[in-house]
Order: sequence, then C-alpha cells, then structure tokens
Amino acid sequence: MVNVIDTRNSVLNTFLSEIRAVDIQQDRMRFRRNLERVGEVMAYEISKTFDYSARTIQTPINPISVMLPRQEVVIATVLRAGLPFHQGFLNYFDHAGSAFVSARRAYSRVEGQIEIRFDSVYTPDLTGKQLLLVDPMLATGKSLVITYRELLKQGNLPAHTHIASVIASRQGVEYVEKELAGEPLTLWTAALDEALTDKFYIDPGLGDAGDLAFGDKK
Repeated sequence: MVNVIDTRNSVLNTFLSEIRAVDIQQDRMRFRRNLERVGEVMAYEISKTFDYSARTIQTPINPISVMLPRQEVVIATVLRAGLPFHQGFLNYFDHAGSAFVSARRAYSRVEGQIEIRFDSVYTPDLTGKQLLLVDPMLATGKSLVITYRELLKQGNLPAHTHIASVIASRQGVEYVEKELAGEPLTLWTAALDEALTDKFYIDPGLGDAGDLAFGDKK
C-alpha cells in the first residue's frame, strides 16, 4: 500500500513548497526545520494505523480511560540527510528506539548497478515492533531496499515496517513494491514525482537533501 499525503491538501503543502523552492531552501536552518515538520505530519498519519488499547489514568479529579498505542516503535534512518526527518518522527514518537545506518552510496549510469557499502549499522532489537524506515528521498529505491534488508539482518523481524519519504519517484516506489512484495510493510511519501534525471535525482524533486541540510560534501 502506498500513501501519498499531499493528495489531501493540508499545511503540509506549505512545508513541501518551501523545501522545493530554490530561493527558500538555501536557508539551511529553515530547510532542516521543514524536513522535521514533514516528519511530524507523517508521524501523525502513520500513528492512525497502529493498534490501540484502553488504559486508565488518574487526573487530578477522577480516573479516565484513554486509548493508547500498543506497539513499540523503532525509527531508522540513513546518515546524514535523514537526521532532520528522523527528528520529526522522534518528536511525536518520543519513547521510540532509534536505528542509524552509516553507508556510502555509489551509483552507476548503467541501469541496475548500484553499490552500497555499510560502514556500520546501529539498531535495537526490532522483534515484533513497528519499524519506521525514514529517508527524505526515495529515488531509485535500490539503496532503501538494501538498507531494509541490512536492518533485518541486524535487528530481527519487526511486526510491520513503514517506509516514509518526503519525496519519492514513481520508479523508486515501483522498485520497492517489486523487491519487497509480500513483506509486511507500507509505503508513505509526502509527494510523488514522476521522473528521475540521468544522475538519479528525482525530477522535479528538490536537489540533494544532505547538501541542503548540512552543506556540500567532497
């Protein structure tokens, strides 16, 4: 299942427009904050899919029964571009565990060739939990699929995985759907773009999220 959140107009549209706009996105602090705010909106939407159970709490006046999420959550991201987006989810799932993947990506112009080198993977036990794998850009989908499989090698099998991006390409979504068919997962994206450039940037996209958030890299 793929959920495209900007198909339903909301304040999310403002955050997305500022993330994309070349004259606004140059403000790194605002760019990072907008990634964070998109993460907050998506965390709220994903929370609607969780299972809830009644729990009694004591107010200053009388007890009351409230519905609270039953599942434990782990939020995972790939360094470095994913950090502000990850923080947005953590703002809402403030008791969640966190997983981080340090990886180097090398893309080839030859279709189907991609190399991902994992320097390190840090994850809590994922068994039976809700895994939120969050990455701002879902371009080809290849690195995300490899990251997902690497997390499962290290952290065991979650009950369900939610893959969330700020902007996804249709090609990337189709690749993930094909490669992870039958897996217990749901795809979420704030916006869905139709094309990729010859350098595998999403078109129209927003550019390089990591460089915009933290500065150019060598």
